Amino acid sequence: MGQTAAQQLTFDIGESATVSALLLRPSAARACFVFAHGAGAGMSHAFMADVAQGLAGRGIATLRYQFPYMEKGSKRPDPPALAQAAVRAAVSEAASRCPGLPLVAGGKSFGARMTSQAQARSPLPGVCGLAFFGFPLHPAGKPSIERADHLDDVAIPMLFLQGTRDKLAELNLLQPVVARLGARASLHLIEQADHAFHVPARSGRDDHAVMDELLDLFASWVDALNKRHD
Repeated sequence: MGQTAAQQLTFDIGESATVSALLLRPSAARACFVFAHGAGAGMSHAFMADVAQGLAGRGIATLRYQFPYMEKGSKRPDPPALAQAAVRAAVSEAASRCPGLPLVAGGKSFGARMTSQAQARSPLPGVCGLAFFGFPLHPAGKPSIERADHLDDVAIPMLFLQGTRDKLAELNLLQPVVARLGARASLHLIEQADHAFHVPARSGRDDHAVMDELLDLFASWVDALNKRHD
């Protein structure tokens, strides 16, 4: 199957910055995922592109976008207030580009956390669920759950896609957090995957198989969300 070309966009974050974005909208899309990148790699990273293409093949549009620091070529992530403003602006852009489509927001690692913080601070207009590809519960080697405190203020459904070898989310800490959130939260574990969703050769699977599992889980969850809103 050939790849679909993404539309290149820019949008403003208030008066403070303008950032780039990539919109990939398949025909007959049934939802749009507002997809934020991780701390160390931007919207064009192979993982981001693979998710976008894979979701397009499953009938889900994506709007990938840069945080301002990544747009400027800096390695230091933006302060939370600016990152959250970028999330909010991206959601607005997705709503204007994909009118009528249900919106899901989230991202990879840092992008997941900034999206959940934005939602916790003030609900993102039109967003019916949050999806996290590797929620960074704590820094590597420093287990804690303080980064999850704000999730109690998120009132919409949340999907956690996590590898069982993720050093930024030890399972003995993450599983009670998700349980505490009750019916709002769903946790799907990817066996043997690390924070980047790589698996060792001894697992008998490769990264392509893992990606298919991730995207099938995501698409099924989106379909369940849509049924709730029908």
